[in-house]
Amino acid sequence: MRLQPPGSGKLLVCQGLDTRLRTGCNLAVLVNTASGPLPLFGPDILAFPTGSAKVLLFERAMGCGASKATILSEAPVSSNPDEFFAYQGTGPWHACRADSVIPARLAKSGAASKNQCPPATLQELLKKAAEEKGDKPAMKVERPLPALLSDGSAPPVLEDGQWKVWTYKQYYDESRKAARSFVKLGFEAFDTLAIWGFNAPEWMLSALAAGFAGGKVGGLYPTDTPETAAFKIVHSGASIVVFEDQSKLDRLLPALTQRLEGYGPSRIRAFVAYGFDPGNYTVKLKGSSIPVLGWSSLLAMADSVEEDVIETRLKAVEPGHCAVLVYTSGTTGEPKAVMLSHDCMVFETRTVLGMARAHMGLCAKAEQERVLSYLPLSHVAGKMVDICFPFMATATTPAWVTTYFARPYDLKAGSLGDRLRAARPTIFLGVPLVWEKVADKLRAIGATTKGLKKKIATWAKEKGMANSKACLLGGDGVAPFAYGVADKVVLKKIKEKLGLDCLKFGATGAAPIRVDTLQYFGSLGITINEVYGMSESCAACTVSTDRAHVWGSCGFQLPGVEVKAFKVDPTDVNKKEECPRAPSMDAAEDTYQGELCFRGRSIMMGYLAQPDLGIEHVREIEKKTAETIDREGWLHSGDKGMITKAGMVKITGRYKEIIIGAGGENIAPVPIEDHIKGHCDGMLSRSRSK
Repeated sequence: MRLQPPGSGKLLVCQGLDTRLRTGCNLAVLVNTASGPLPLFGPDILAFPTGSAKVLLFERAMGCGASKATILSEAPVSSNPDEFFAYQGTGPWHACRADSVIPARLAKSGAASKNQCPPATLQELLKKAAEEKGDKPAMKVERPLPALLSDGSAPPVLEDGQWKVWTYKQYYDESRKAARSFVKLGFEAFDTLAIWGFNAPEWMLSALAAGFAGGKVGGLYPTDTPETAAFKIVHSGASIVVFEDQSKLDRLLPALTQRLEGYGPSRIRAFVAYGFDPGNYTVKLKGSSIPVLGWSSLLAMADSVEEDVIETRLKAVEPGHCAVLVYTSGTTGEPKAVMLSHDCMVFETRTVLGMARAHMGLCAKAEQERVLSYLPLSHVAGKMVDICFPFMATATTPAWVTTYFARPYDLKAGSLGDRLRAARPTIFLGVPLVWEKVADKLRAIGATTKGLKKKIATWAKEKGMANSKACLLGGDGVAPFAYGVADKVVLKKIKEKLGLDCLKFGATGAAPIRVDTLQYFGSLGITINEVYGMSESCAACTVSTDRAHVWGSCGFQLPGVEVKAFKVDPTDVNKKEECPRAPSMDAAEDTYQGELCFRGRSIMMGYLAQPDLGIEHVREIEKKTAETIDREGWLHSGDKGMITKAGMVKITGRYKEIIIGAGGENIAPVPIEDHIKGHCDGMLSRSRSK
């Protein structure tokens, strides 16, 4: 059968289809269904190619009939006080010492209760994952890493057999083995292990090993300057530094020497390399000889340390102890170390996982789920999504999660798409910059598309947009007529080319995202759910899901977490008044807007104060912590926003002087301003001398 162009006046009849010309509506198709004939008019006919049309192009025959999603009319937010920790007294609700313990803030019932989320350490849950699904793949990485080509482009993806794989049992065993070696090198209980490098299995193995050895991990951004890296290493009191390449160590040593001037002896006991073998040698730092060794040499040391040593260390670790340090910018440019306990990380991961499982079906079946690790593991989002979520889900749900690793140059070389197509993630967190780059690239391709292909693509995206609008909070969830055709014929192919055809939970966070970007992906049949939080809240405090999201909102409060907007006294964070709920997302009155504050089990312990840096430093950090977490336990975000009567949170501005880039990076403006002022002074001096 060949469909005639509009205006031909031809009447065609074939398998269950009745096509005829109708005045004023161009070509129309009647699809015979159980409930009677359904018309397909005008632009909808563009689902057909110019050649032969088959019945399977129609929704029913294609197995993609009109669907209805379950969409909520308001956010699933509980008002039951028993589901939140009962803050009593005036605190303090924070601590600044590395060996402090913050008891789990348990609710009587609900997500934050002991029944639904028993206090545990990260290491206990990794052990459970290894016991439950030890033979399942935990991590996959291309080894050896292919180098960039001479023109700066990335070489093709390696065949699956060339990816190195760690099972969950190997993940657990190697982490414990590395922990024994760290102890051999002098790593003590409550010590910090610093890691400076791009995402890799050894990054995660080292992070978990630090906990097995009774300590914590402090990640450095791969893009940190040597001076910033040196500050974080000294401030955290790191006794072992794990690094990615020789150039990092070569640049770090002079910066460390300068940073340590005026202080006592260095705490560093060893430098450990991953990704290459540096050989075994020593370097001098403040008069001490410090060994440098590779990963294989590190693991070889483990046999000289008994397993009982690790068990003794683990028994001394409580869920309320610090598990990780996350460095975040201060307004004066001096990074602060956010202390996150085991318990707050376990609670955060389990709660987000519970929402994703209930609303999107993530980890609901005994099948593989996949994550692509490319965001810095030093960032709280990278830690939660790439490290904690996989073994937590593997330990507590029918599914198992495999983490695939991007190449270090993927973002710069524009080759992240290759890794997405290789991994086909079922959960993907993209900072706005990543989503916007993909959207811009697709728009550029669309701008060059012409003729019928252009019309078909436009028609399909219109169907996708209509479906996305129907699935916004309060929508009916009914897919528009012919959406199934549009998805199967056009949209699914686009998602396959992006590597997002298996995506169950697409998310964005760490920075604001443009609404037009959310809408564009919605037209492709991809829902990007906004999440909102900060390092100090252990990532997300609010989350959007496929069943409850609104473009321009960062979601609703997580179960067990309280989120409110307050009018706060600028001179005293303890003086505040709750803002009324806004009638809608469009409400612009200042009455509804205030500082967004969080309270609950996922809130940080406090900022780390390092006694080695002097009493003034300790006092300053204690003051900043008290200004961030008030006497009622509320964490002040510095963000201006409002909460609607439907329970959705919207950010409307900033109170604190921090610039958040589209890549999620926090930029302190004061050092930039000072640098510019310095140049201005020089310019003024020269102009006066003329």
